[in-house]
Amino acid sequence: MAGFLLDRAVPDPRRGHPVALFGAGAGRVEKWLYRDSVGVGALYAGALVLPVVLAGSRMRHPALVAAATWAVLGGSMLGREAEKVADALESGDLERARTLVGGLCGREVASLDEAGVARAVVESVAENTSDAVVGPLVWGSLCGVGGSVGFRAVNTLDAMVGHRNERYERFGKAAARLDDVAGWAPSRLTALLTVLAAPAVGGSPAEAWRVWRRDRGAHPSPNSGQCEAAFAGALGRTLGGVNTYGDRVERRPSMGEGPPVAVGDIRRAVRLARTVNLGALLVAVLR
Repeated sequence: MAGFLLDRAVPDPRRGHPVALFGAGAGRVEKWLYRDSVGVGALYAGALVLPVVLAGSRMRHPALVAAATWAVLGGSMLGREAEKVADALESGDLERARTLVGGLCGREVASLDEAGVARAVVESVAENTSDAVVGPLVWGSLCGVGGSVGFRAVNTLDAMVGHRNERYERFGKAAARLDDVAGWAPSRLTALLTVLAAPAVGGSPAEAWRVWRRDRGAHPSPNSGQCEAAFAGALGRTLGGVNTYGDRVERRPSMGEGPPVAVGDIRRAVRLARTVNLGALLVAVLR
């Protein structure tokens, strides 16, 4: 609980954040170890994640537990960055909004219109609520600090090398599969908590439940689809569509019912995510 409150009260530093330092170190190891091989990619993932898990498992003092929890949680930063995009769109500054949303998701943003930026933010908030908050809390409640920092390490590696492109199709496969396994329970808990939290944004739990159960398989990711479908149902909006990632174009089926996401839905999505975050904390503490 102290770590959760620290995440709300202490902004992430611009430099030297533990997750960023891990990512920088992982990037250097990749340059040294990279081979177009599934086996080498598995060695890479294991060599980086296992030491983090072992180090976290030794953290038992309450102050260390709180500090580690603060380090792996990213819910407050996610909400603040999403609200910055909303501020830019509401002031008519589309270029700034595109720049800001580029820090939240990996898709091509240069050609996005106002509605496309808003959809990108809402989808990112939905997915990252699981990755940056619910996942660390779930694994921390099950396995202590080793679980929470290990989950964050796995999630970070997936973001770095878990891509379906020429360089990472084989090398990043182990990291991507490990992230799928680690995120299975958190993503489904995120979806369930989103259903329960729907009234916080004027939504219906029954409708959110129906949309989640119907549309969760439409997404190419077995975990992200859980979160995005539930958010679509709770917000009463439609998500999905064409996303561009470099030279790769994905045409994702629609999830949800109702009008497309608009600028005003960004703040609703942030409010929904914050309610889900509190629910996840309660589940972790009471577990």
